Amino acid sequence: MADFNFELVSPERLLLSERVSEVVLPATEGEMTVMANHAPTMTTIKPGVVTVKAADGKVSRYVVFGGFADIVPTGCTLLAESAVPAEEVDRTLIERRIEAAKVELEDLAHSDEQRTRVETFLSELTQLNGILVAF
Repeated sequence: MADFNFELVSPERLLLSERVSEVVLPATEGEMTVMANHAPTMTTIKPGVVTVKAADGKVSRYVVFGGFADIVPTGCTLLAESAVPAEEVDRTLIERRIEAAKVELEDLAHSDEQRTRVETFLSELTQLNGILVAF
């Protein structure tokens, strides 16, 4: 199987930069698997789990809280708003983000567009919280 370059970057740090055989991304339009020679694509990322299969077959997971991915035939770069290795996820972090989104939602009664955006984000965080129970 062909390998390609993958980088996962958050504002805090470069989490991963290596040759991989596949990456599963939580794109806003649905999960997508990226492999070598993928068609050029840019997509937004919703809160979720990124699964990375390294060239040596080792699988690692990262929790991301939004961002976007730039995919080209030779690689993929995911610029995350925030990201951490799955084993470092603190459940209270997600619960705090859920509470903050609920507070923000209460303050947005005047703007339907912003309200919809925050409702979607809150739903995605709640789903992510449920997914992490399995880890």
